[in-house]
Amino acid sequence: MNQLLLSLSAFLVASVTVLSAHAQEIKGDAKAGEKKNAMCIGCHGIVGYQASFPEIHKVPKISGQGEKYIIAALNAYKKGERKHPTMRGVSVSLSDQDMADLAVFYAISGVDAKAKPLEKAADGSAKAMELLAKGACLSCHGESLSKPIDPSYPKIAGQHSDYLFVALKAYKVDGNPQVGRGNAIMGGVAKQFTNAELKELANYIGRLPGELKTVPESRFR
Repeated sequence: MNQLLLSLSAFLVASVTVLSAHAQEIKGDAKAGEKKNAMCIGCHGIVGYQASFPEIHKVPKISGQGEKYIIAALNAYKKGERKHPTMRGVSVSLSDQDMADLAVFYAISGVDAKAKPLEKAADGSAKAMELLAKGACLSCHGESLSKPIDPSYPKIAGQHSDYLFVALKAYKVDGNPQVGRGNAIMGGVAKQFTNAELKELANYIGRLPGELKTVPESRFR
């Protein structure tokens, strides 16, 4: 019996190792992603498009966003860690390969290879800089707020301020089945601030030069 259990245990470990290696080997294909983005372009492919849930705000710019972050965000919606009915509906329909394809497509969409690297983010008001330091935003998102220290973290410089405000507030929400973001680090950061402070912080970040864009499909131009 012990030998059987040991054999079964070894088999399960080997299976998990193979599955883990397989997951790590998934490579995105930008051309495939372009063909799979029909559910994305209706919101993210229209300049200035606004969503109405949970309040009116511009949908985020995702062209030029980090590949690993896009995958992480989609998985968070799929698992329910980020609560948003529309994005959950989209994400649950996507396989790991679909996510990888879409992520690499949007990561290179609208990117200018000749563009100069972003420099240190310019200072804002004294209050904005105080809030930035309190939240230790640069320690994760980089000096330009567009060079995150981990590829699964987002670029945030130049993102729509009203979207950033809504996203930051979502990290403060607990126990709501429709709204909220379950991330221990960002939850701890956001809960330090009043909503007025989060709005000021979002306004500062949104005014910074960044790499994020909304690249419309030809049909929307």
